[in-house]
Amino acid sequence: MIAARTLGVTGLALCLSTTLGAQGASRRELVWGGDAEGGAPFVEADPANPSRVRGFDVEVAERIARGLGGSRGGPRTARFVQVQWSNLDQSVERGDFTLGLSGVEDTPVRRARHAVTIPYFEFREVLAVRPEDAGRIHGLADLRGRRVATLGATIAYDLLVAARDSTGLIPLSYDDDVHPYADLARGRVDAVLLDHIIAQRALRRGGGSAFVIVAQPVALGHYVGVLARADSALRDSVDAVLREAMRDGSLEQIFRRWDVWDPSQGALFDRVLRTNRAATAAGAARAISAIAYLPSLAGAAGVTALVSLLSMMLAVIVGLGLASSRVYGPVWLRAATTVYIELIRGTPLLLQLFVIYYGLAGVVRLPAFLAAVLALGLNYAAYEAEIYRGALEAVPRPQLEAARTLGLSELQILRLVRGPQALRFALAPMTNDFVALLKDSSLVSVITVVELTKETAIYATNVGSWVVPGALCAAIYLAMSLPLARLARRLEHRWRPAA
Repeated sequence: MIAARTLGVTGLALCLSTTLGAQGASRRELVWGGDAEGGAPFVEADPANPSRVRGFDVEVAERIARGLGGSRGGPRTARFVQVQWSNLDQSVERGDFTLGLSGVEDTPVRRARHAVTIPYFEFREVLAVRPEDAGRIHGLADLRGRRVATLGATIAYDLLVAARDSTGLIPLSYDDDVHPYADLARGRVDAVLLDHIIAQRALRRGGGSAFVIVAQPVALGHYVGVLARADSALRDSVDAVLREAMRDGSLEQIFRRWDVWDPSQGALFDRVLRTNRAATAAGAARAISAIAYLPSLAGAAGVTALVSLLSMMLAVIVGLGLASSRVYGPVWLRAATTVYIELIRGTPLLLQLFVIYYGLAGVVRLPAFLAAVLALGLNYAAYEAEIYRGALEAVPRPQLEAARTLGLSELQILRLVRGPQALRFALAPMTNDFVALLKDSSLVSVITVVELTKETAIYATNVGSWVVPGALCAAIYLAMSLPLARLARRLEHRWRPAA
């Protein structure tokens, strides 16, 4: 009994020491989130040691950690957590990390929903155009009917959407900040609107001659840190550290090391040091209602339906050809179709989208919508081909032999005997494939097609929550897929052979 009690006390002591040690470690550590995929100069993997990150936001996080440690006693370190840029707000509220820093834009909606720091960097939204257009394009008003690319769920995207009705420009949303400039150089888009830091980095990457940055900025914005709404006290401590970094010149040194310092940053520092939080946070944004987004979601749902319908039509036509080749074709044709089917089914659809849209750009510049239809249609054709082949081979052989005995040709057998029965066998899996294709169409957003899921992601990022946008998106998908499944069941029942 005494031994048992001794073990129990020892175990409790170990648990307490472990817990207290973990709490002490967490107090000495500032866990912050960012997106290393965004690249330098914000956050990027260190080429010398890919397990570490570098960038001016990395150094800002480290400066904040040191400042917080000094104010609370004892050293404090910064620990990085990778998160997709568009999910920073939701992740910080979930508690995945304490502070979000990765070129996070200061918006009224973000301030209304989270604890947001003072601005620490001022950026300019600038247009990039091809050299031959530099003398003709000076602002958004000069882009009537032109295709303008940017990152989705950003201030730049909101500016383009707001200017769409007045200027007639066509906004294009990308998931990264590399391909917009690549498409500008290839002539797929007419301009790119993004932060001047991103534009200058892309210009250096392209050798300085791929495009021209328009001198007059379209708008100004600021980068901030974002914390959970409940962490307003910690946010105030972070603000104090940032103000001190502005006063002692350490923030300026960080920006100079990364070659992003300019006189506008000094002016920003002066304004921030003269104002207090009440002035900075004045005027919370009104909540964005779901009704305001319904027209955009409806339009995006139309794009999803059209892409899915055209892709399925292509899949059926190509799939029938592939299945016929495997069943009726000579040996070489059966081998070729088998290679195609296995290659397509064995590689990711996302990879095929990139190959068709970006990989073939040097040969043929397909419009994004056409590339999406081709990629989805050719991918699902491989699956349809196996469905049709299985359905054709499921027809009993005695029936086929009886038809040949009666003198029917293979084409007549296919039209009168084999085809109708195979259609009944294939109908259910065909319907399942169409529903799956409807959902897989969400992948086409990576090549700038704004379909339902992409529009929902933009909506969710702007309002800072996935609850209402996700529910609306799910309801729309169900509204499109359930009638299709019901129709398929009715046809199956009608065509079911009599007992």
